[in-house]
Formats: sequence, C-alpha cells, structure tokens
Amino acid sequence: MTHPTTAHPGDALVVASHLSVRYGHKTVIDDIGFTIPKGRVVGLLGHNGAGKTTLMKALVGLATAQGELSVLGLHPRRDRVALLQGACYIPDVAILPRWARVSELITLMTRLHPRFSAERARTLLARTSVRLDDRVKTLSKGMVAQAHLALVASIDARLMILDEPTLGLDLLSRKAFYEMLIDEWCDGERSVLVSTHQVEEVESMLSDVLMLNEGRLVLSISLEEVDRRFVALSHDPAVAEQVAAAHPLLRYRVQGSAAALFDGEPPPSVQALGRRMRPSLVDLFVALTRKPELDRQHF
Repeated sequence: MTHPTTAHPGDALVVASHLSVRYGHKTVIDDIGFTIPKGRVVGLLGHNGAGKTTLMKALVGLATAQGELSVLGLHPRRDRVALLQGACYIPDVAILPRWARVSELITLMTRLHPRFSAERARTLLARTSVRLDDRVKTLSKGMVAQAHLALVASIDARLMILDEPTLGLDLLSRKAFYEMLIDEWCDGERSVLVSTHQVEEVESMLSDVLMLNEGRLVLSISLEEVDRRFVALSHDPAVAEQVAAAHPLLRYRVQGSAAALFDGEPPPSVQALGRRMRPSLVDLFVALTRKPELDRQHF
C-alpha cells in the first residue's frame, strides 16, 4: 500500500516489487508492487479478467511470477509447504466434501494441519446454525460458507487470502460470514486479502484497497489516505460545465444530484460550487477503471 513506506519492514507480511505473471504471450499481472503489513484488511478490486485470481495464486505459489515476491518472509514457489503453515488460501469458500459430516472435517483438519485447533473450530461453529453431526450436502450455501470459514479460522495462521468468498450467497449469509471473519480472526496481527464484487458491503471493514485494471495496479492506498487524497463534490447541474473545466476523474450522479470526483483538491472556486462528500470505493473504482466511452458522459 502507499502507507507501508513508513512501516518497519518486519511488519510486512507481503512484499511485491516489479511483479508480473505471464501465460504464454499474455501478460496477466504487469509489473506491480505493493506491501501488506500485519493487522490489515485489504480489499482487492478489479473487473472480471483484471488479474485478481492470478495474483492470489501467485501469493501462494500456484502461479509462477517474475519479479520479487515475499510472503511471510518466504518464496511462494520454493517454500510453498512452509508458507501454507502460516497462510490460508480459499479460492471458493463454499467447497467442502458433500459426503462428510462437519465433525469428520474437524478430525480431518486435525490430522492434516499442525496449527489447526479442533477446540476453536467447535467454538466458532457454536455461533452458527451448523451442527457437528450435519452432513455438508444438507447445508445451505450460507451454512457451508460459515462452516468453511470456521475451519480455516481455526488455523493459527498470519495471512488469509479469500477469492470471492461469498459468491452466490444471500445478503444475510454474506453479513454473517464477514462478521465472523472480523470478530473471530482479525486480531491486529493477522492480515486478510479479500477479493469481492460486493464493494459496498465490505468497504466499512477494509483498512486498505488494491485496485487492478487489466493487470496493472491503478491504486494501492489506505482508506485513510483515500479521504485525504480524493475529493468528491455534489453540485447543481447548472454549474456542470464549470466543474468539468477543472478536469475531474469522474462525473456521475449520486442521490439524484450531479457529482464530480477529483484526485487532489480542486481549485477553491470549484469547491465553492458544490458540497464536499466522502468518495465511495465504488465511485473511485469506476473512475480509475472505467472504459474510455465513459469519458464522453455528460450531465
């Protein structure tokens, strides 16, 4: 992120520099760099095909990357076995063996992972509607997602990587999933990297954001810095041309009013034309990853 330049290197769980991933002649991740310190909840945003899943796979050694990449002080490809002792990767939370009972999954995890706590898993499951004798095939998608998170959150890991963890779940199931994640796993030392399309739902829990656009990193920033760096103005349509003359990143509508988003402070004369608002991550995402035809929108 932008802020880790002031953090002690020992706080960094992930350090990437000039990182690229190529499949044949196609560049999927193109020369990006970022840092994830401990105790952060980082949102990874990007359109379909932007490279989010490929980046996550590179972090756990499932994709070959060029450049410099350290995860928990380890090389993801060479040290993958050691890495997976301290990092959890879930490409799809709603995948568990359908034939198994939940209690059997706890037994299996106890045998497979040296840092898994069966007692903690049972404690976390007690706050859900999932019972230990339930078979996975009888659970709803939301219950499977919560069971999967409970199992993963019972591993004494330092980094959790989640790729669209609530895909296909209803609103209440998504809310319950993220509440468990924040309440039971995030402790100020561990970090989470989560890719999701439900930006509005996760914005309040994020500390930082990474935005990918066609394999390039267009933003790496803390949410605190978003508030300092970006300015959104709600204004009357009658002054739209004057606002546009200040070259905003994006012109859009919010709650029925015209609005403009600026990278940095617009001139005082322009600020006087509108009401300053906090820019949302959705608006910022659209501004930084929009298609060229959106530049021709008028209000």
